[in-house]
Amino acid sequence: MKLLHYTYRKLSLLLFLLMAVWGVLFYYAIIDEVIDETDDTLENQAEILIKKALQDPSILTTEGTLMSFYKFQSISEEEGTSYKAVFYDSTVYIEIEDEDEPVRVMRTAFRMPDGQFYELTLMISILERDDMVEAMLWYLGALFLLFLICTSIGIRVVLKGVFRPLHKLLDWLHSIQPGKEVPVLDNPTKIGEFRQLSDAAMDMGNRSYKAYQEQKQFIENASHELQTPLAIVRGKVELLAENEGLTEQQMKELDEIYSTLGRAVKLNKSLLLLSRIENGQYAELEDVSVDEVLDKLLPDLMDIYGGKQIHLDRRQGETPFIIRCNHSLAQILISNLVKNSLLHNQEGGELQIITTPNSFVIKNTGDAPLNNEKLFHRFYRGTDGKKDSTGLGLAIARSIALSASLKLTYEWQEGMHCFFLVKENKNYR
Repeated sequence: MKLLHYTYRKLSLLLFLLMAVWGVLFYYAIIDEVIDETDDTLENQAEILIKKALQDPSILTTEGTLMSFYKFQSISEEEGTSYKAVFYDSTVYIEIEDEDEPVRVMRTAFRMPDGQFYELTLMISILERDDMVEAMLWYLGALFLLFLICTSIGIRVVLKGVFRPLHKLLDWLHSIQPGKEVPVLDNPTKIGEFRQLSDAAMDMGNRSYKAYQEQKQFIENASHELQTPLAIVRGKVELLAENEGLTEQQMKELDEIYSTLGRAVKLNKSLLLLSRIENGQYAELEDVSVDEVLDKLLPDLMDIYGGKQIHLDRRQGETPFIIRCNHSLAQILISNLVKNSLLHNQEGGELQIITTPNSFVIKNTGDAPLNNEKLFHRFYRGTDGKKDSTGLGLAIARSIALSASLKLTYEWQEGMHCFFLVKENKNYR
């Protein structure tokens, strides 16, 4: 999840909770205020009625209307002296409308000049209050929703502006490519943390480019320096082998030395190639047809390993398997896989090569499955590892596949070693 969306979601959730709590508190505060005003009205009316009753006792036998209903009832002196005014909500049945209407009720007591205590029950219809509360709820909800939407949009706009330097920095980081100079970062911002991050990224990019150049130079120099003495030693071994005074044992030892030097030369070239692949030094990409590469390689390779009497089963799809890769690396990739299947095949074994528009599959006869976890590691050799093998062929193939967004996997199926080369977004079995 993007930082902008994550921050926006958290702030929106916090804002929603705060607004919800605020709305509930505001609602109950308004309700309490309305009830308090209703009670004050009842107290004022009760005071007026009591004054009238004290002046004119005949009012004690009257009752008010629904909008302001009152009723007097005599009570004992014991009840009157301990009486406390109470307020509560109730309902009263309206015969005309045949329904109950909500009312606010006040009960209080007072004493007439003759010493008799009376209870005054006073009611006020709160139907309008309920209507007002309902309307207030609707308005409050609409205001809450409108405020939340406006605030959310405002927060998103503000956050988008705040994180713009970060997005620009990320785009700049994506534009950096191994082996190429670091592009200029033009990312002015007033936010100190983003300025520090931009400076650190720029410094890191420059140091990485410098380290890359130094590593590249070192590898090329080391390879060149190794090639020269190895070639000299091989030449001297060849001259020494021409000496007629050598015994048969000495010739065998010289032959082993010569073979070892050959493997060292081959190993040096393979390591240099692997390092260049992983450093991204083969930047020239093009569409390469795996089928065309196979058509050129197979005849020569089958002739080289013709002594093993391997049966070739070549199956080709209607359309070729096209990969986006450096052409030289594509040849090395296919060549290594085919050589591996020929070299480690059995005498008179079978070699199956299948190409489809999305995959390249190569299978060869074997004795036992290989270690899938170590198979593509450098210098790994199976149980039947050949003496002349450097153990880098499959490691190089895997590195080339990764650089071309391809997936190279191994499986053991029905007595055969199976290698699958497919595009990253495809599955083939």
